[in-house]
This record gives sequence, structure tokens and C-alpha cells, in this order.
Amino acid sequence: MSSAADLAVPRQAPAAPDTTTTETMETYIAFAQNHVALFAALGVAVLLFIANEVHGNVFGGRRLSVAEAVRLINDREPLIIDVRPAADYKRGHLLNAVNIPAAKLRERINERDRSRPVLVYCALGGTAAEAAAELRRQGFTEAYPLRGGINDWIAANLPVTTK
Repeated sequence: MSSAADLAVPRQAPAAPDTTTTETMETYIAFAQNHVALFAALGVAVLLFIANEVHGNVFGGRRLSVAEAVRLINDREPLIIDVRPAADYKRGHLLNAVNIPAAKLRERINERDRSRPVLVYCALGGTAAEAAAELRRQGFTEAYPLRGGINDWIAANLPVTTK
């Protein structure tokens, strides 16, 4: 009869990895050296992204998230301006929003009370940031663009109206 010692399978040491950390880093460095243009484009893209974020935060004022916009609407009853074209406004807009297309903002903004806070939105948020900056230049001290525009508003399952 066989004993338990005879049936035991000898344990083997785990296999060593194929490459060491040093060899892996050498591989990455070689890849970067062989694809200089690709890494230069990546570097430019990262710098442009950082510059855009810094410029928006420093010069574009504070952009409100959807939750912050809801809080502003509930607490302070701001003037809500939709700067999209009239056709987009008719398809759906925030409750109590007025449509002043971005191209007509300068000529029509004099109709509004400068003492109220202003929430500005567009489809994605870019045009609203420019419009909010223009409103601040025109004397509106509290003009806030909606980050992500009406698309983020709808994605958060918040109501829009066509009335």
C-alpha cells in the first residue's frame, strides 16, 4: 500500500515573471523613443486641456453643476437665460427660462434686472460660459453658466418644458 507521503505532489516554486521592472521600464522608454510624434501630440493635448480648465476657472467664472443650479433656482429665484437658438428653445427648456440667443445677448440684455443672479445655459455649456462672461462685463455681478448645459440637466432626469 502507498503512504500519504508517496501520493503527495511536490510543490514547485511559482514561475518568475518574464520581465523585471527594469526591463518593463526599458520597454516603455523604447516605445516612447520610437513614437516621438505620438507622445508630443499627447503632451500638447494634455497641456491644452489643462489650459482650458484653468482659463475657464480663472476668467470664465464659476460654472454650476446641475445640483448647484437646482439649489440656486430653489433658493434665490434667478433669471434663467437660454442662449440656444429659438428652435431649440421651443423643443424644450428649463421652467421660467427666457430665450435670448447668444448672438442677440448684447442688444436684449438691457431689458433685464441686474440685481438678480443669472443662470445661463446652452446645449453643452461652452456658449453659456461665454454668455455669462459677457453678462458680467455688462454689469451682472452674479452670472453663472450651467456646466454641461441642458444636456446634463436632462441626463439628471430634471424637468424641461415646451410651454
